[in-house]
Amino acid sequence: MRMDQIQPPVENYANPKACFFHVLFKAAALAFYILSALFISNFVIIFVVTVFLAALDFWVVKNVSGRILVGLRWWNEINELGESVWKFESLNQESLARINKKDSWLFWWTLYLTAVVWIFLGIFSLVRLQADYVLVVAVCLSLSIANIVGFTKCRKDAKKQIQQFATQTVASRLSSTIQSAFSVV
Repeated sequence: MRMDQIQPPVENYANPKACFFHVLFKAAALAFYILSALFISNFVIIFVVTVFLAALDFWVVKNVSGRILVGLRWWNEINELGESVWKFESLNQESLARINKKDSWLFWWTLYLTAVVWIFLGIFSLVRLQADYVLVVAVCLSLSIANIVGFTKCRKDAKKQIQQFATQTVASRLSSTIQSAFSVV
């Protein structure tokens, strides 16, 4: 076999089922919203089914695919003072380093792309002066943006934790090296 024929191994999706369901509910909500106008004349059915599919997508991304595909999870709590407090959870540094690149790429791109598509659909509904359809898009877009904000904040928090861990590790090793150097003397 010649050297120019050797191909590097192609990385596959590590979690194809999670990837499938991560994309499925996004596609289902968008497809139903776009195609329903062709087949259904009842706005209430369009609203309920589209928002239900978008809510399923929100839940799957927030509680399942986010944890499996990128190792992140977020939630929001109200404390005793009535203040909103963001909570973030991430895998440890070693596990985050082993996250599949294709899974991560699919997660982030579909998360952002879905919001962009909802924005275009909202603009299209505004141009056509369909205020009721703008409401559907607004609900779906708000769910999509909530996941974007939550996971973006969670990723920043995870990076900050990794940096703190690295700084502490370097500091403790430096300290032990200095201590051992002076204990020899």
